[in-house]
Amino acid sequence: MEPRRVAVTGLGVVAPCGVGATAFWEGLFRAPPDGDRRELLEWDPLPYFDNNKKEARRSDRFSQFALAAAAEALDQAGDLDVDPTRAGSLIGTGIGGIGTNEAEIVKQHEKGSRRVSPFLVPMMMPNAAAASVSMRHGLQGPCEATVTACAAGTHAIGNATNLIRWGRCDVVVSGGAEAPLTATAQAGFRNMTAMSSQQISMPFDARRDGFIIAEGAAVLVLEEWEHATNRGAAILAEILGSGSSADAHHITAPAPGGSGAMTVMRYALQDAGLQPSDIVHINAHGTSTPLNDAAEAHAYADMFGTDPGPIITSTKGVTGHALGAAGALEAAAVVLAMTNRRVPPTVGFAEQDPELPGLNLSTGAGQEWTPGPSISNNFGFGGHNGSLVLAPAS
Repeated sequence: MEPRRVAVTGLGVVAPCGVGATAFWEGLFRAPPDGDRRELLEWDPLPYFDNNKKEARRSDRFSQFALAAAAEALDQAGDLDVDPTRAGSLIGTGIGGIGTNEAEIVKQHEKGSRRVSPFLVPMMMPNAAAASVSMRHGLQGPCEATVTACAAGTHAIGNATNLIRWGRCDVVVSGGAEAPLTATAQAGFRNMTAMSSQQISMPFDARRDGFIIAEGAAVLVLEEWEHATNRGAAILAEILGSGSSADAHHITAPAPGGSGAMTVMRYALQDAGLQPSDIVHINAHGTSTPLNDAAEAHAYADMFGTDPGPIITSTKGVTGHALGAAGALEAAAVVLAMTNRRVPPTVGFAEQDPELPGLNLSTGAGQEWTPGPSISNNFGFGGHNGSLVLAPAS
């Protein structure tokens, strides 16, 4: 059986730099706010729950984000005209409903067991976002949550792509969602020295010292190519392939020299039927941590060269690091870079690290380009590696 082509026909984003795909895209070219986190300060979930306050309260913030992003993506995709049993929902997350979990633990200690919400488990479970999207839109096919730390969004989209390529589904709504801005979660990241003490995200910069934690969600509508063209859908991009691998090295540190990054990119390129020379753009994981950026930079130099090599950007300089949602946000950024014919800048980069190879980084006001095959990469705690290969619609 030949793999079927997979089109992107809808895109939705909820991010601190912009709610909605257009606002998100514009936000990628603006300087981020000061502070040690990227938060949606004026988030109002009620429009996504028909102004039903009770229903909104029974949904954790990460699920609210997923529902909002899915609503935008499905609205753009239009009438899918699909058998609901052949339409799925795959939403990745790193830590799911940690906000609900933390609040209810405090309540348990302060007010006793009888005051713990009966909705605690269905709100905190990592599959809550995928289930909510499925129920809201009547998607009766596979409904799953990928939980692979910071690679979750990328893995979810890759898994969704394969459901379509190999004939199980005709449509899958897929992406990632995260709302990790709780006191305990931030303390944990801060105490492991993963977060920037300077409160600045500087991907690949000599001064980088950690990431800025963030929240948000992005969702893509993936659709079998002929199904999309037969109904006259506007195709935004194509998913050519994906890769998944494990470093089997350390719970937080990447494999030395970027060997894990190279392995997963080779898998993704093989899946897409491409060679390294075919890649013209990379949206890097680029967290602004010393070890990750070093391993990643060496992987790119070794695999793609530096003369000049693909145009590389890390959008985390603006978005911060949204953990399990990062891969979905960055896949969305690649799609938007293709439709707008411009690669966003690596905000925060200013000083070349003499110990890193010189990469063809998009900086300043971004870089105009002729869209072509591109990679979006994410690497998570536990040694999880994920890569997506995307191409402009053709």
